[in-house]
Amino acid sequence: MQKGLPSKRHSVIALFFLLLTVGSKAQCLPDLTKAFKKVAPSVVNIFTEKKVKLRPNNPYQYFAQLYGKLPKEITKRSLGSGVIFSENGYIVTNYHVVAGTDSIKVILKDGTILPAKLVGYDRGTDIAVLKVDPKGHKLVPAPLGDSDKLEIAQWVLAIGNPFGLSYTATAGIVSAKGRIIGERAYDQFIQTDASINPGNSGGPLVNAKGEVVGINTAVVRNAQGIGFAIPINLVKNVVTQIITTGKVERGWLGIVAEDTPEGARVTAVIKGGPAERAGIKKGDIILSFNGKPVKKTSDLPLWTAETKPGSTVILEILRNGKKIRKKLTVGTLKETLLSSRSRKILNAIGIKIKKDKHSFYVAEVKPKSPASQSMVKPKDRILEINRVPIKTSEDIDKALSQVRSGDFILMKVKRKNRKLYIAIPVP
Repeated sequence: MQKGLPSKRHSVIALFFLLLTVGSKAQCLPDLTKAFKKVAPSVVNIFTEKKVKLRPNNPYQYFAQLYGKLPKEITKRSLGSGVIFSENGYIVTNYHVVAGTDSIKVILKDGTILPAKLVGYDRGTDIAVLKVDPKGHKLVPAPLGDSDKLEIAQWVLAIGNPFGLSYTATAGIVSAKGRIIGERAYDQFIQTDASINPGNSGGPLVNAKGEVVGINTAVVRNAQGIGFAIPINLVKNVVTQIITTGKVERGWLGIVAEDTPEGARVTAVIKGGPAERAGIKKGDIILSFNGKPVKKTSDLPLWTAETKPGSTVILEILRNGKKIRKKLTVGTLKETLLSSRSRKILNAIGIKIKKDKHSFYVAEVKPKSPASQSMVKPKDRILEINRVPIKTSEDIDKALSQVRSGDFILMKVKRKNRKLYIAIPVP
């Protein structure tokens, strides 16, 4: 035998240990079939319809020339997934699955079709709550877990209805927690490498015990091998508020802050806000919020949003090298959240809008933007957009829902004592 080469006997032994190692690793992989069977009865398919009026010069005109009269409107259909939250018919899904639709239908695992009503929603977390009449059908609520106990590298299962293909499941691990990607107002996503497709939106992310630990949401385009889910603990809070009050109230501190190695440095204090009343000053560094260390500035709005308005919290701050504690009564955040699509359109035409006690108004106009060239002015009060009277953020979303590049936005504004119509081109 040539020196340095392994003998036949040694090769057989090495192969034996290799197979033994591979076998032991395979045995470490979790069996997720029980988890799937436990949660699958609680997963529903959601089908929506929306009637859309056709605009002149639309792509369907070519077919109308070939086949006859052009219809005045078409019906757009979409699909997603949802999770049964209670036996009496409450169902949780993503808001973007049902936003702006005319009708919603829920299909149970046994094929039963039930009409659903939208009870309420929260754009900040992309959560919506539907209600169906069980009509004698036994609804199985999903077993809910504790997303705070999730660990990195823990196995999870994403269940949904991708592309309308019955019930499917994809497996992966938890890649990260508290992920902030700038898509929602209150990002703290669970990141996983389990595939989450558009049809999975609103479906459950499940741990190996068969507990729902998140609600899947498809938010990042062109991100291969990455999925995101809304933590179930956040979902519980939002859903409970929607079911009991029909809306979501969030706490508010009234500060602007930036990251520092020690904590969150206060760069501005809102006049008349909770922080000013509590004696918080510009330059203070917030070290902890009710005993929880502030590791990054983004922690504060998330924790505050989850705190009931009127509650008292303790802030530990660093001021001039000394640690002091401040009691603060949390205020109520007044939100005017627009959909991401509306924000993109307004940004494209070059305006920022805000709302006060009276109405929406133009807060800023970008120089050399379409709005600037159309003579939109800061402080213009917005009365109508595309003939839709504007009183709420939902009205703005509705007015801009069918706007496309190349269209004009017709805006009615009040400037001092005059009412004007302004046409703004959309680039």
